[in-house]
Amino acid sequence: MYHKCKVTVIQRGFNKEIVNSYTKNPENFSICDRVEDNQEFIISNPYEMPEGICASAWADLRPYILAIASGSTFDIMKEKNSALATCTDLFRPVIFKIEKIDE
Repeated sequence: MYHKCKVTVIQRGFNKEIVNSYTKNPENFSICDRVEDNQEFIISNPYEMPEGICASAWADLRPYILAIASGSTFDIMKEKNSALATCTDLFRPVIFKIEKIDE
């Protein structure tokens, strides 16, 4: 049995200098538009990707979601039942907060 988790979009970034330096068509890049700041996803089953999140971000977040949903804690966090994780898109990184929802 897993704990429910809430995943919240904390910050969307855009590395314009990296995009301009390393991509062929930098004009085609912008901040991530798959999610919005403060958007929340409720995870009941850590094996089911919620609608509205991209598969790449889900792959990056899932180990943290599994840890929190399984009852792990992170002592470095102010809220021990939470973690921060990021989508590994170097051009448009997104930071997410994952937290256990008490029932």
